[in-house]
Amino acid sequence: MTDDFDIFNLDQPPNFMNRKQRRAAAKTEGKLDTMGFLKLADKFIDVANRENKTYKASDVQMALLFAAARYNAHVAKNVLDVENHEEFVKEMTGQYQEMLRQHLGDESLEHKQDDAGES
Repeated sequence: MTDDFDIFNLDQPPNFMNRKQRRAAAKTEGKLDTMGFLKLADKFIDVANRENKTYKASDVQMALLFAAARYNAHVAKNVLDVENHEEFVKEMTGQYQEMLRQHLGDESLEHKQDDAGES
């Protein structure tokens, strides 16, 4: 047999895998696809909504923002080894601003009388 590509080889490149195989490979490699990213974000939102039953939404909001800043600083210093902290801050705040603008424009987040505190 020649060196032709074997469609039954489990070590095949991701672009030849079906969706289930790509997701399994991504999990093994520790990478997130779009759905995985959104599911992970939803876990943090679930924690915030749960805490909002005890604390004011504005307090939970600030705690989440503080936690995100703390974790981002850890990643910048210990994982990414960022040398220029100010450039990293500028990049991260720009990303945050864009995400916040997108969510503020999301009509599904409009105020509802029965769940005003939850997101």
